Amino acid sequence: MTAEARDVLVLLPTREQLRLVVGVQATGRELFQQVCDVTSIKEAHFFGLSVVRNDEYMFMDLEQKLSKYFSKDWKRDAHEAGGRPCAPFVTFLRVRYYVDNGRVISDRTARHLYYCHLKERVLRSQCAHREEAYFLLAAYGLQADLGNHREPVHVGRYFEPQAYFPLWIIAKRGRAYILRHAPAMHREQRGLNPKEAVLCFIREACRLEDVPVHFFRLYKDKKEDRPTIILGLTLKGMQVYQEVNRAPELLYDFPWSHIGKVAFLGKKFEMRLDGLPSARKLVYYTGCAWRSRHLLQLLSASHQLHLSLRPALQRLRQREEAEEKEHYHESYIRDTLDLDLDLDPDPGGRGSLGSGGSSQHVPRRLSLGSADSCSSSHTSGVREAGEMAVDEPPGAEALHVEMPPCGSSSIRSGHSSEAGSRGRPEGDGRARGDASGPEPSAVVQVPLIRMRGRCAEALYQMPEAEPPHHSLDRAPPGTCRSTNSLYLVLCREDQLLEEFVV
Repeated sequence: MTAEARDVLVLLPTREQLRLVVGVQATGRELFQQVCDVTSIKEAHFFGLSVVRNDEYMFMDLEQKLSKYFSKDWKRDAHEAGGRPCAPFVTFLRVRYYVDNGRVISDRTARHLYYCHLKERVLRSQCAHREEAYFLLAAYGLQADLGNHREPVHVGRYFEPQAYFPLWIIAKRGRAYILRHAPAMHREQRGLNPKEAVLCFIREACRLEDVPVHFFRLYKDKKEDRPTIILGLTLKGMQVYQEVNRAPELLYDFPWSHIGKVAFLGKKFEMRLDGLPSARKLVYYTGCAWRSRHLLQLLSASHQLHLSLRPALQRLRQREEAEEKEHYHESYIRDTLDLDLDLDPDPGGRGSLGSGGSSQHVPRRLSLGSADSCSSSHTSGVREAGEMAVDEPPGAEALHVEMPPCGSSSIRSGHSSEAGSRGRPEGDGRARGDASGPEPSAVVQVPLIRMRGRCAEALYQMPEAEPPHHSLDRAPPGTCRSTNSLYLVLCREDQLLEEFVV
């Protein structure tokens, strides 16, 4: 049985399909390595393999066997099926960790897959109050895909609106409106090379509240017949929504620095905030212990990546600011005729045009900042939209696989990860004072290593609850807790809490 092979269909963000063959005892890592080899992905840590469970994308634990994530047919002998060929087992290559600066992804293939994934997310986005952002994103997308707008070629219906706009915008504005106005915005991007257009698209797409986020449905209490709480894992922390009349309303928006502890006790999910007593905690239910383990792993890895990328993102911001200053122009504009009329007290015209004399003019200074074609004045505040897509994949009905019965399997706590490593992210994109290089798209290599933090023993000795009078905006005075640490807890229902530090 170990020698048998299984067909796996991997769907890529580019809508391409990979047909791969693995052994029946293969792990997720073996399949993931095959995908990386075939697609030539060098920076694979931003991606993961996922399967559909109850209309949600669930990422595989690559150390587990694939049989854990597919139906019982995976282990069934081919002879038991009467010799008929089995349908391939389907999985998705998806972005697991979001970043809002595309320069962090130095690998061209990985960046293109990341861009394609964000394009799909934008098409499912529902930020009705940011309608103008979708037209700007469409312009960046057209520039990235087609290059500069060319009149002889790009006329009429040279693109399909549904490939660049969400369906609700097409229904609201109409195809004729989009085909009439989108080309003008495409023309405005002339001179922006495709690489920079992709970077601009990534940055603008990550400003939409429902694009760079993973959504998971939770139960408000044990007796709910359907989940009404939506947990969002964002770029910088977590958000909690509640469905009211089938529309999500934002309840909480917590950055990582405000979250003190995340615990899973079987199906129970707890989130405690820094600076508040333990009694003031958020409690929800995942519905299944298997989902609790998945959420724990994703939250832990996302927080670790957030800390690891922070120095690299800071260096990139410094470099971009230096490049922006280099392109900043100050012009002294002196209109001789106007200044003569306004400032010359001598009507004889000593300083007029054609006169041989010289005159002292007071120049009018006008500072002109060259507008970056990637810049935008869109607001980034979180507002409630009429509807939000909650990671329900298209065609999920055909790929739907039931979860194992909740409560049938126990969950063991993950291994403790040490917070005292002394490594720092390395990169060749250090900020330079002159920043005189002509290439603005230099990238930074970002290995995934743990950030410097307090040891686990010291963290265990700290009080669990802080005095209630401290606010969330500042760390309570006198505390020594590092903001680089976050408690993540997972335990079985018959065990005491076991803690480890990310």
